[in-house]
Amino acid sequence: MTDAAAGRSQAKQDRRALLLREAARMYALHGFHGVPMEDLGAACGISGPAVYRHFPGKSAVLAALLGEASRHLLDGGRAAAAAGGGAAIVLRRLVSFHTDFALGHPDVIRVQERDLAALSPADGQLVRGLQRAYLGVWAEQLVRLRPGTEPTEAYFQTQAVFGLINSTPHSVHRGPADPALRKRLLEGMAWAALCAPVR
Repeated sequence: MTDAAAGRSQAKQDRRALLLREAARMYALHGFHGVPMEDLGAACGISGPAVYRHFPGKSAVLAALLGEASRHLLDGGRAAAAAGGGAAIVLRRLVSFHTDFALGHPDVIRVQERDLAALSPADGQLVRGLQRAYLGVWAEQLVRLRPGTEPTEAYFQTQAVFGLINSTPHSVHRGPADPALRKRLLEGMAWAALCAPVR
């Protein structure tokens, strides 16, 4: 690939990433159905039709946004587990990873909460499959931490902890101004929830 071709490819990747960031911000504010492609393009300094050079349609933007976020979480979760250590060490690593994601991407979480159902059946199946696999990474560690725990119980507890961490879009503006303190508080509460006696 020539330098010019590489530059064009990088520029296209950068524009696509910008479109997804703006889509997350705008969908979080107005909802998926409340943001025309023309408005998304304008927010990125391009025309509405130019958006179609990156995505075949509006639904593809939402699918990319939620699909790539779900893939990022699954890949990061698997990496945290693969790094080794006892279950408690891995779970602390997972808590830190997910807390960083939640604090860094509150718009994506809000879009996930509100607009997941707007995905096409095929895209919805893909995203939910990635999310189930990510849940499974956590649940496996909970079973390791407390042998004899039923998988359904581990999945249920993991989902509840996700709800706590993913509350950031609703709570962060009322929380401490110090980002490091916000992270410590979230991690501490999540860890306490994971370790809470259940019997």
